[in-house]
Amino acid sequence: MTATALVPIANGSEDIESVTIIDVLRRAGVEVTVASVHADATVTAARETRITADTLITDCSDRTFDLIALPGGMPGARNLGNSEPLVGMLRAQKEAGRLYGAICAAPAVALEPNGLLEGQAATAHPGFQDQLSNQSRIGERVVVDGHCITSQGPGTALAFALTLVEYLCGRAKRDEVAAPMVLAGA
Repeated sequence: MTATALVPIANGSEDIESVTIIDVLRRAGVEVTVASVHADATVTAARETRITADTLITDCSDRTFDLIALPGGMPGARNLGNSEPLVGMLRAQKEAGRLYGAICAAPAVALEPNGLLEGQAATAHPGFQDQLSNQSRIGERVVVDGHCITSQGPGTALAFALTLVEYLCGRAKRDEVAAPMVLAGA
């Protein structure tokens, strides 16, 4: 059975993180659905890159995914955290013990205020780490705690995405995807 992932995007989502998560998951053979949290499928990312989603969050909020992964960026992370349909999906994801993750500002701005990091170690972009209630692992590039995976920012996006692949599809698939990317120590 093919693994499924939802990558929600918003106006102001971090360009590198959004595309890297989508790209790496698709390289691993994951069925990725990109969903805009706005009324328009096309969003303008933080660095003015225009990204067209596959669908709107409201059109897929009744679906279940093996993984929900949030890119960061501002104000994108705040827009994601303010999306009631997305937050509902993330709460259901956590309660069911399915994978969810966030990178950059999103752990602090989208997950933390919505109670999605309660009892979880996490990291975030250094400019947002002080907003995390659990400070025990903020210095790590990628943090896995239970079914929650977090990371620091654009420079850790490949490591984050490959970790998502590993926890979704296994270590062998992670290695298979990483090898042609010519990543030292991937």
